[in-house]
Amino acid sequence: MPHEEDEGINYGFTNLKIRIKIHTLKEMLPCSTISITIKNKENLKMKKIKSFLSEVLLLERSIPGVVLALFVLSIVSMNLLANKSVDLPFSWLALDCGIIFSWLTFLVMDMITKHFGPRASTIVSVMALIVNLFIVLMLFIGSKIPGMWGESYVDGSESLLNNALDNTFGGTWYVLLGSSIAFVVSAVVNAWLNWALGKLAKKGGFGTFAIRSYISTLIAQFVDNLVFALIVSHNFFGWTLLQCVVCAATGAVVELLCEVIFSPIGYRVAKSWEKNNVGAAYFEFRKRQLAAGK
Repeated sequence: MPHEEDEGINYGFTNLKIRIKIHTLKEMLPCSTISITIKNKENLKMKKIKSFLSEVLLLERSIPGVVLALFVLSIVSMNLLANKSVDLPFSWLALDCGIIFSWLTFLVMDMITKHFGPRASTIVSVMALIVNLFIVLMLFIGSKIPGMWGESYVDGSESLLNNALDNTFGGTWYVLLGSSIAFVVSAVVNAWLNWALGKLAKKGGFGTFAIRSYISTLIAQFVDNLVFALIVSHNFFGWTLLQCVVCAATGAVVELLCEVIFSPIGYRVAKSWEKNNVGAAYFEFRKRQLAAGK
């Protein structure tokens, strides 16, 4: 009998241990589930980030280097030449020398949108803006290095001219802020409006390219000029709201006329990309992304 009692006691203790373990697992299960869910979300975010970075690098390699270089150069030059205003006979009209490059910026965006799509155009625009900010930083550092500009050697005006050149290349924070915001907003407007107009068109010839480019450029240039004028000119230079709107509109018209002249070149380049299957690897990558829901 003692043997049977020992077995019964051991059996009871075994049941008690099993119940304690099950109870402990039940208490731990919600925490484990939450932890696994959080890790899965983090892994998913990391996968999306890696996929996006891969897309950016592939897009950079897919766009012809000369076009990409001209695009970045046009943005840098446009912002630098914006420091010089154009003398005009009308007080209500104001233009700056950046206009000689701004049409090129938007023409390249139209070409990229036509061939690669609005997403690619937006990505390239943000990439170009980052490069521009880096160059602005280098110019700012250069302006703070002690020394004399070659053009400042004028008797009696050396210091004045040298400081003026330093300020021109060094820039000011509000001009940089205004131009950056204006460019990003207008780039998004131009890319997606151009793409939407292309979707509505039934034909794909030069006429369609011209119409979608002219309309998107006119509106996007107006947005770019207006946003910059409201942020910078209105707050720091004392422009009235009427001056901001009128100058934004007239500047957009002038910039549009420049694109009208050079749009046939942009169309031929975009068509050559299509003919030569430029960016095939990028398109295949985007198909895989879309299939995976990224």
